[in-house]
Amino acid sequence: MSAALTGVDEKLPPAKLVLAGAQHLLAMYASIAAAPLVLAVALQLPQEQVIYLLAVTALTSGVATILQSVGIWNIGARLPIVQGTTFTAVAPMILIGGEWGLPAIFGSVIAAGLFTFIAAPFFSRVLFLFPPVVTGTTIAAIGISLIPIAANWMVGGDQSVTAISGPNLLLAVSTLVIILAVSRIFSGFLGRIAVLVGLVLGTLIAIPFGLVDFSGVGTASVFEFPAPFAFGLPTFHFSAVLAMIIVMLITMVETTSDALAIGDITGEKVDEKRVAATLRADGLSTMLGGVFNSFPFTAYAQNVGLIRLSGVKSRWAITAAGVLLVLMGLFPQISAVVAAIPMPVLGGAAMVLFGGVAAVGIGILGRVNLNDSRNILIVSVSLGLAMVPVSKPGIFSGFPASLQIVVENSIVLACLSAIVLNLIFNVAGRNKAGRGGDAPDTGTAPAEGPVLSTGTMPAPTSVQPAGEPAQPVGTSVQPVGEPAQPAGTSVQPVGQQAGGPAQPLGRPAQPAAQPARSVGEPA
Repeated sequence: MSAALTGVDEKLPPAKLVLAGAQHLLAMYASIAAAPLVLAVALQLPQEQVIYLLAVTALTSGVATILQSVGIWNIGARLPIVQGTTFTAVAPMILIGGEWGLPAIFGSVIAAGLFTFIAAPFFSRVLFLFPPVVTGTTIAAIGISLIPIAANWMVGGDQSVTAISGPNLLLAVSTLVIILAVSRIFSGFLGRIAVLVGLVLGTLIAIPFGLVDFSGVGTASVFEFPAPFAFGLPTFHFSAVLAMIIVMLITMVETTSDALAIGDITGEKVDEKRVAATLRADGLSTMLGGVFNSFPFTAYAQNVGLIRLSGVKSRWAITAAGVLLVLMGLFPQISAVVAAIPMPVLGGAAMVLFGGVAAVGIGILGRVNLNDSRNILIVSVSLGLAMVPVSKPGIFSGFPASLQIVVENSIVLACLSAIVLNLIFNVAGRNKAGRGGDAPDTGTAPAEGPVLSTGTMPAPTSVQPAGEPAQPVGTSVQPVGEPAQPAGTSVQPVGQQAGGPAQPLGRPAQPAAQPARSVGEPA
């Protein structure tokens, strides 16, 4: 991999920068457009207002992405994080809009954004609740829970359709195969924009089937700058603001998890300060979105998967995607071209992207000691709960509306479950161990405060594999699951009890000053 494709601060050549940014834009656009489209249908808005909402959502998503990737003062992660509208807010916005109208929606969005901006430094102080067993489980749940969305796109984006048609299947499979083939055959930059190539070629394949509609290009205006408060001055209602604050608490969990995943992929340190800056950008962008008649923002998980797949870690590529989004908002004809990509084509690409998000979470779980039954319970129960609303939609429809926002969100269920179970099995157990019990395995590497993704390992001491309790200096490394031996003894074979005669394995006990090992490296 060339130096230009490594590191968050590396700057690609202009042409490659634009292509990498366009790839991220196409990967996220369907998700950006989903929120205003669903809201418009539910509230029966006229066509001109729908077009306006699509344009302003693209514009504000671009500004939010630039703010997050470039950063100003203590605002913005300065990481390759893509911002877009959160679908979590759609149901509450429909209820608010039906009761008080659009001004109440945007008023609650502004208030919730202000809350997020103020609460960011306080929320970042609970990073100790997010060890790898929690973040890995949450991110894996994000990817798995997104797969049904990709499947729905494959059948054309219509929830009422249960069987995929032949042309839709052809487009979805063709797009997926193209992405895999380009990734496998080309090792240079072309291989790293495989998703972009797949989307473009998939759209070309769809033209003979009559599934590409460019009619919107001719009817869209050439240039339009959105006006603030286009639907009237915002109004504020306590229940509406409270519902939107709950939405933003959920997005804070999502954004934090995505930021930690990006830190893991790029090797960048993600600590309290960086998480606070990331969440401040969420809050400020959401406030700005309310002013310009847009919606709450969150980090997009599919772009996390794209970074893992492409290997392009530069935050300036994300900035380029933000600039392209701003141009789409200012020039609606560009939006119309992008919107013409058929849903089955997006579905084929989404299978790669959403699966990539799950793979990031699984990679983080690879650093957790899953030989410990407590960690197995945390992961299995949390993932199982996350799949409940996915596999049985509407199962919580009998719950109060305010509670449905939480329990019908797979990501929230996985995260809250993992946090609570980790506190019960690992943290509480560790505190008990301090009073004379056996120290449990928390499933994390040795910590230096609440830093979760440091990108580097401390050098002065020997590093234990993730999830194993630290050994006294001078002892031999024990295989997983064996009791500790006295200092100076040889390593015993698996299954032999401590205290028996040392086996002549041919290697003496390791000295106290052995070099540091990487997490997961065999002793």
